[in-house]
Parts: sequence; C-alpha cells; structure tokens
Amino acid sequence: MAKGILTLNAGSSSLKLALFDMGTPPRRVFSHTVSRIGEEVPDHAQALRTALAQIEAHGGLGALAAIGHRVVHGGLRYTSPQLLTPDVLSDLQRLAAIAIIEAMRAHAPSLPQVACFDTAFHSTMPRVARLLPIPRRYEAEGLLRYGFHGLSYAYLIDELARVAGERAARGRVVMAHLGSGASLAAVSDGRCVDTTMGFTPNSGIPMSTRSGDLDPGVVLYLLRAGSLDTDALDDLLSRRSGLLGLSETSADMRDLLAHQASDPRAADAIAVFCHHVRKAVGALTATLGGIDTLVFSGGIGENAAPTRAEIARGLEHLGVRLDAARNGASSAIISSDASECTVRVIRTDEESVIARETLRTIGGTK
Repeated sequence: MAKGILTLNAGSSSLKLALFDMGTPPRRVFSHTVSRIGEEVPDHAQALRTALAQIEAHGGLGALAAIGHRVVHGGLRYTSPQLLTPDVLSDLQRLAAIAIIEAMRAHAPSLPQVACFDTAFHSTMPRVARLLPIPRRYEAEGLLRYGFHGLSYAYLIDELARVAGERAARGRVVMAHLGSGASLAAVSDGRCVDTTMGFTPNSGIPMSTRSGDLDPGVVLYLLRAGSLDTDALDDLLSRRSGLLGLSETSADMRDLLAHQASDPRAADAIAVFCHHVRKAVGALTATLGGIDTLVFSGGIGENAAPTRAEIARGLEHLGVRLDAARNGASSAIISSDASECTVRVIRTDEESVIARETLRTIGGTK
C-alpha cells in the first residue's frame, strides 16, 4: 500500500484531519472535521478518538509515512517545521498545548511526526511590531508579540499568487482569518509586517469565545473585585467572552445571524465583532501605507456574507467597495468593478501547508 501523510489540525473548537498522498505537491485524498468541541463533542480527547476511527477506516496508522501537526506556538526558536525529537517535544511543552501530539506518539511511537508552527509566518515582523511596551527585561523571557494563524496566512498568500499573480501577492495585502479564532495580518512583498494577535492567541479582535484585547484595568478589576483566581479569569476571557459573552447564547456566527433580527444581544455581538475587524483593517492598512487586496478567509470570512458586508461598510475611504450580488454568492472576487481595492474570498487550507512541510521535513521532497 502506498504511504501517505496524515495532518492533524487542532483548533480551539475543532479537530481537522486530512490524508495526503506523497506527490509533489501532496494531494488530499480524504479529510474529516470534528466540530463544535466543547458543545456537541465534550473535549479534544473524544475528538481524537473519532479521528482515529476515521484513520482506521482508511488504512490505519500503518499506512502512514509521517504525521504533521499544527502547533500554535513556536516561540522565537522555531521559525521552520521541526521533526518531533524528544528534545523538541521537551521544549514545546513550555510553549504550546501538545496533548494531541503526545497522544499520537503513544499510538504510533515509531512514526515520524513533524510540528508546523503558526508563529513562523510572522517571524518577519519588524522589531517595532514585536516589542511589548513593558519593562525591557521581560523581552529576555520571551514576552513579545508573535502572531498566530500563520499556516493559514502562508496558504493564503501562496493561493493569492496562484489566482491573481505574483504582483498581487507582493503588493499591500490585508488578510482576515475569521473563524472561531480570528486575526488579521498585513503583508508586504509577501512578508508579514504586522498582525492583530500578539503574545497569545487570546489577543487582538474579539473572537467566538475569546475577549481579544482588553484594557489592563479591566483584568485587574476582575481579579480584585470579581473574586476570580487566575484559572477562573483565564476561563472567563478565553472560553466565556467574545461572541458568546456578548450574546449570552452562542459563540457561532451562524446562530447569531439567524437571531440577529429578534435578539438584540445577538445583534450587539455581531456589531462589536464587525467594528473591531473594520478597525483592524484600517490600522493594518496604515502600517502598509495603503491597501491593494483584502482577503477574507476562515469559517466566518468564507461563509458569512452579511458579516463581510458590515465589515466593509465604512472602508470606502480605503477604496473598498463590495458588489452585493458577488458578496451574497461568496464569489472569488466580491469587490465591485469600481473598487480600487480588490476584495477576495479565499478558502484557507492549513492542512495542505502542513502536508507539504511535513513531506519536506522527512526528506520526501527537496
């Protein structure tokens, strides 16, 4: 049986698996997603059991040449994919949640496994975009702005070059990865120059259950007056805020859009989300000195036409003008012919990046 590459992409509320052949580039032959972890599926452990059952139905672990993982945080050290040796694993334990990796190593201890890092794409950010405005001594401890969703952004910029040409991909591009976790990145000449997430994926714009950036005084107030310890505060800001906290009903944009007209809380959640995304587009455009292309991606960015329209409303001064029919159909290009900025919807594919990098790391390609 021909060997394949398995990719595992563990997000905050989903686990995506995909099986690729070992071609150049690797070709997807099967994929499966376990969604709404924490709601319909209790936790990532159960999601992995479901994933393993799918793998068994497609030849099992014995049919694999390697496993590639999305790892959220690589710190300053890891700016390229890494074979998961004991030393690398030990190092990663202080940087990222690696329970899925450890579980897969227990199932297949002799199978090569590769870590692909979400932070790597942002390693080109200038120092001014990486520094945190706190006492300098903390920089030596690794307290910097790292950025996340890098595998998605790597795919999107490559796909933009494929569909629109190298000139477009090397222009002034703002990419919005809007899903359960959400961020935006500014890219110039194919390199990241700034992004909305910083030291952790909890920062930046509001997300499904994460608050995004907050006044530090709010955090201090919650600690002092809310009788919360650090674990309870983390739970509040990471799992009970964002769209869920504002709406008090759902963290899912689909649910909120369905109840927007009848539930003011759902309307507020959508409005706040769109306001912050719109503001981030403007800020990142300033870092680029203008904008040539705006890309929407992620579950919300790819599918929620009303959300895209609301985000674009008020960006006319940046040359952003949507075509209502194109946007409603989620066309590849949703901007109008009169728009100075080309607005695109590109379906992201982090797993293909993981497969390609995994194959390269184990020596399957040059």
